[in-house]
Amino acid sequence: MKVLVIGDSCFDYYVYGKCERLSPEAPAPIFTPNESKPIRTLGMASNVYNNLKSLGIKCDIVTNIAKPIKTRYVDELSNYLIMRIDENDKIQSIDNKLLKSIDFDKYDAVVISDYDKGFLTIEDIIYISDNHNLVLMDSKKKLGNWCNNVDFIKINEKEYLDNLIYLDEDYPNKLIVTLGNKGALYQNQDDRKEILLTRKVEVRDVSGAGDTFFAGFVADYLKNNDICKAIEFANKCASWVVTQRGVVSVELNKIEND
Repeated sequence: MKVLVIGDSCFDYYVYGKCERLSPEAPAPIFTPNESKPIRTLGMASNVYNNLKSLGIKCDIVTNIAKPIKTRYVDELSNYLIMRIDENDKIQSIDNKLLKSIDFDKYDAVVISDYDKGFLTIEDIIYISDNHNLVLMDSKKKLGNWCNNVDFIKINEKEYLDNLIYLDEDYPNKLIVTLGNKGALYQNQDDRKEILLTRKVEVRDVSGAGDTFFAGFVADYLKNNDICKAIEFANKCASWVVTQRGVVSVELNKIEND
């Protein structure tokens, strides 16, 4: 079993420190970073890729070399996010020659992690979905008939509501909608089923949880070919990762023992 991940990636930096008082000049918190270096991880498509590898899936990745940086300043006692600073937010598009040179037949599935930062255009995604028979996508783009050949589309609840006006009656609803702490919704043309979380967890950080859910769904679906069971597994993966600090990869032994 081998997967190709393609999409936008970034660097996630975490600066931890203390925030104990407000500035006398304005009602703004004063943040004092601790002496340790920022924690640096790869995010977005690279986070999906790293999670898939942690779940035992062999995979390659095609992503941008120059990466945006998301720096989060976090109070280490409360774990509250004080501020996030994004740098170099726009990404250079994939080289057309590189895209056309990919041998999609080498892979059992193609996973598109599209944060709509410029790496993939709609035309690129159409080309990818026309050239493989199992394409799974998480996209920030407005959906429409351009993604008819995508087999599964993972979006969050807000994105689902924002996309409703773009989905006409002919649109093949293959949507998996994450519902935050409630779980997920699966909808196709014949069925609508909410798959809820089995237990409550203490949330420490939701950064990258959507990527972990997506990777968990892909990994389990490829192994078992059961959509609902794959969503249940993805729920477990996301539920575990939000209990951790920062953007981390899911640990399979923690999920299996849950």
